Amino acid sequence: MKFDILTIFPEIFDSYFNESIIKRAKNAGAVEIETHNLRDYTADKHHNIDDTPYGGGAGMVMRVEPIYNCLKEIKKSLVISDQSSARTILFSAKGKRFTQADAHRLAEYDRIIMICGRYEGVDERVAENLVDEEISIGDFVLTGGEIPAMVVVDSITRLLPGVLGNDQSAVIESHSEEGYLEYPQYSKPEEFEGWKVPEVLLSGHHGEIEKWRKGKAKSKK
Repeated sequence: MKFDILTIFPEIFDSYFNESIIKRAKNAGAVEIETHNLRDYTADKHHNIDDTPYGGGAGMVMRVEPIYNCLKEIKKSLVISDQSSARTILFSAKGKRFTQADAHRLAEYDRIIMICGRYEGVDERVAENLVDEEISIGDFVLTGGEIPAMVVVDSITRLLPGVLGNDQSAVIESHSEEGYLEYPQYSKPEEFEGWKVPEVLLSGHHGEIEKWRKGKAKSKK
């Protein structure tokens, strides 16, 4: 799986993608992550990435040309037979809410190309002509699409074979069965400050434990 991230702040990703599970996935060759600085695809000497909106209004809008130029360069590396195995995403407040089902769906592709917006938004011609879908991670306002990109990379990477070490972990985690949350987890000691681990988890009765876990997961629906 390869992730391409189009952004004007590529350095933002360095720390997060070089720690923990994603770092191990990269080292194992399960994922490749490449950031593309959109300022490198501008035509003017000042590398302007944004401009004022037609019709007036507050703020600045990201221009279509740098995004188009960057996508064109990326897709040169895709042979015709690979086109269907890539998916291009724009992070947008008006996009579809990202869910675990989307993570599973996108994990079936070989390449995910993500565009991180900034400022007041992205020229609508990008959404109309250059992407396969628009995604939002929630009903709140962020400064840009970089955090959503991290969310998508993380959630997909966890689903790739061998990444978690125990593939069953990805199956039983929260939201793996859409609409249900993960059951409560406990570790040692059995009692702390008077707070006790439920007796059923200490019983060794696997059938009862499984029944308890399913019940607790459903109770959070």
